[in-house]
Amino acid sequence: MISLAGRDILHAWGKFLFTGIGLGLLIGVTLIMAGVYRGMVDDGKVLLDNSGADIWVVQKDTLGPYAESSSIPDDAWRAIAAMPGIRTVANVTYLTTQVRHEGGDVRAMVVGIAPGSVGTPGWPSFLIGGRQITRGHYEAVADRASGFQLGQRIQIRRNHYTVVGLTRRMVSSSGDPMVFIPLKDAQEAQFLKDNDAILQNRRRTEANPAFNRPGVPGLLEAVQGSQSSNNSVNAVLVTLQPGTDADATAEAVRRWKRLNAYTRAEMEEILIGKLIATSSRQIGMFLVILAIVSAAIVAFIIYTLTMDKIREIAVLKLIGTRNRTIAMMIMQQALALGLIGFVVGRISATFAAPMFPKYVLLMPKDTLTGFVAVMVICALASLVSIRLALKIDPAEAIGG
Repeated sequence: MISLAGRDILHAWGKFLFTGIGLGLLIGVTLIMAGVYRGMVDDGKVLLDNSGADIWVVQKDTLGPYAESSSIPDDAWRAIAAMPGIRTVANVTYLTTQVRHEGGDVRAMVVGIAPGSVGTPGWPSFLIGGRQITRGHYEAVADRASGFQLGQRIQIRRNHYTVVGLTRRMVSSSGDPMVFIPLKDAQEAQFLKDNDAILQNRRRTEANPAFNRPGVPGLLEAVQGSQSSNNSVNAVLVTLQPGTDADATAEAVRRWKRLNAYTRAEMEEILIGKLIATSSRQIGMFLVILAIVSAAIVAFIIYTLTMDKIREIAVLKLIGTRNRTIAMMIMQQALALGLIGFVVGRISATFAAPMFPKYVLLMPKDTLTGFVAVMVICALASLVSIRLALKIDPAEAIGG
């Protein structure tokens, strides 16, 4: 039986091989789509892991710095640090913007990190080149996916920064590379208006008699100074002492500090269940469509290969070949086609994944599920072809 199927494949091996390659490319696209979804989920988890936080404290009635805008005073960390069970706290800002450089611009998430050292929440946990930020202004650490090089000058809003360190796999939930800069610079980039807007605001304030009273010297300058100061951050990252209950601490922050606080599990639910939910449903629809198309194409290919051998099957029947032998030949060819297609698809997906702009994560369980699905589809399609082959009338087929 194996010899019969093998000899038939060798008889037209070129056609059989190229058919398997074409099927494999389609399977590879399906695996890539599944990998894109897995990559989106992994980006969200990596973002939370890299922050180093156990609790995210954000503006009341918001979902936090990753899902929507959040603004809290930059001195709120003092009251949080005094709570029991708190180990470290650190302010942080997040701003997704176009970072300009000599060759163009790169979309990135600019992270403002508080003064500290490695281990401070929000800081990049490791570097693959260069050093950490040591100055209070105009230094940056960038993810290598941004394409920036050590010593390169980049522009964020109106200020220029020198890249002093490079890190790896530090990305936002949408896959944008992160660029870390000092907190004060980040506050200025995110919250401070441009020069023209500041000038117009000062003129409006000066024209307001409530702020420009002749008998109150210094009032106008104080008001204008407060309007141009930066005293907001997006979140406070909190780490806990070992054994501290994160849920109880978060509830205490909500109750006593009038702020929202999210644990790791809650923040993960926001990122995966809300932020990328629409994208995941869209990818799911593509996967369903691709699965249906793949199944239809596999069935058509196996049916065509069987119908191309009508005369050969008729001759086998005339010489007394059992139906079981013919059925096994068709089944083995279908499974061989599925095996070739899956191997080609897995290899093509592996080599194509790094070329995608977004992170593609090919997980072993998805590969195993895809392999089982392909082999089941090939087996079911071969059963239909077997039923048709066994109904062939040898005399009619040869005579025709």
